[in-house]
Amino acid sequence: MLKVATRPVVDQSAFKLSMRHLAGAVSVITVGECEDRTGFTATSVSSLSADQPSVIVSLNRGSSSWPVVERYRRFCVNVLAADQQHVAQAFAGFDGRRGIERYRDAQWYSLSTGTSALKDALTVLDCELETVLNHHSHAILIGRVCAIETREDVEPLLYWRGGYRRLSGEAAIRS
Repeated sequence: MLKVATRPVVDQSAFKLSMRHLAGAVSVITVGECEDRTGFTATSVSSLSADQPSVIVSLNRGSSSWPVVERYRRFCVNVLAADQQHVAQAFAGFDGRRGIERYRDAQWYSLSTGTSALKDALTVLDCELETVLNHHSHAILIGRVCAIETREDVEPLLYWRGGYRRLSGEAAIRS
């Protein structure tokens, strides 16, 4: 008789705890236009290609932002500076804000695609949605970068072990 090997089931709590050990830049992803705007906080943003500048963003399809992404097919990655934690909190929805209310208490301007960009963000990437890959509860968004704005000499806001962090100011380790 042939035995089929079974994989051990990984506990979701243990997985989430292990992922907290990945330090990441904090970004706010903005979607929609005018009164039909919303967005979300993400540490799951990464570059995909420099040849055809593109990024990957992970989004829970149960999120209120998902239908707006599907409708407009564009988004903006706003990489937050160290002094923009309040924006991360608003877009995470911890205080109950939804939709356009998340934009309160920060300054925004419109990009060429119509998406909102955060004034004084560390980096802004204006993106058109090229591909959506569905995987379990999430969508992996692949965005073609249409425009970039970057500030120099500003520290990023980081997320590590369940909390916001800043760089220490010590010299970077070079290899």
